[in-house]
Amino acid sequence: MRFPRREGRLAGRQPGSSGGVAEGPRGGGRAKSGARLRDMTAPHGRAQGPQALDSDGRGKGSTRASDEVLLQELVAIAGNAGRHGLAQFRTLVAAHQYRGLYDLFRKQVPPHAEVLDWGSGNGHFSYFLLRSGYRVCAFALHDEGFEAWAPAGPYRFVPGDPSDPVKLPFADASFDAVSSVGVLEHVRETGGAESLSLGEIARILRPGGIFVCWHLPNRWSWIEAIARRRPGQHHHAYRFTAREIDTLLREAGLEPRWLGRYGFLPRNVWTRGTGLRRLGQSRWVARAWDALDRLCGRCLPVACQNFGVVARKPGVRED
Repeated sequence: MRFPRREGRLAGRQPGSSGGVAEGPRGGGRAKSGARLRDMTAPHGRAQGPQALDSDGRGKGSTRASDEVLLQELVAIAGNAGRHGLAQFRTLVAAHQYRGLYDLFRKQVPPHAEVLDWGSGNGHFSYFLLRSGYRVCAFALHDEGFEAWAPAGPYRFVPGDPSDPVKLPFADASFDAVSSVGVLEHVRETGGAESLSLGEIARILRPGGIFVCWHLPNRWSWIEAIARRRPGQHHHAYRFTAREIDTLLREAGLEPRWLGRYGFLPRNVWTRGTGLRRLGQSRWVARAWDALDRLCGRCLPVACQNFGVVARKPGVRED
């Protein structure tokens, strides 16, 4: 399987923030060693026009469900109670924090690729992968029961060893792509290290394989800065700059292809309170919040909440 090489600008749908935790001043600007920093909220990262859909909500000429359809499915599964641990999908506004990730992943990883959902948690990204036609292996230290509500498709779950949270129980060059959605920033909390985990990810990727990381906290996010000063408010203990991310990737043997800040406005606040949840189910409100998020992010990208990352293992794999 050959992965198309994508250079320069990467235009994706505008993501939202993970809402609830973020950061403060500027984090290093353009990465020192050459990785291209692209703010998804900047004009050159403007979202593409809406995709034409068939009557069942799938993209014309595609057998895959559209991103919006998948998000609506997850919102319906979560319900008001956030079933299956899907608290971030209790409203459409909150769920839109993953629109940019879906678009980014589809562009970087071809259909039918074998993907490791690293740190799969409640399984929401495995759901996207299966509904999008990927072959999925989920890995986590604990099984949260995703198979009970998983859609049909090639899926397996492999548990990790809590006594050795870094080691991945897979042979070298096992996967075409690896995803990390809100995981890498937590590895030190379980006794690991970002550099060690990235080294393992590089080991199990096939030559030319792709690593996509989402919701990696920006050190200078304004949301995070406020959260750290409010007693009892969730915030991330570890946050990053573009320079630090670039260094971590290169030291692990991965080639940075794209770094982008996104998510100026909080999202998970729309899951709190009956009134906000009811309002947050509206497509029009979700679109308006997306638009305001993009506008604010373009004006002050350095204060956005998160980084999205794409890196590549050197080499080309031929099937």
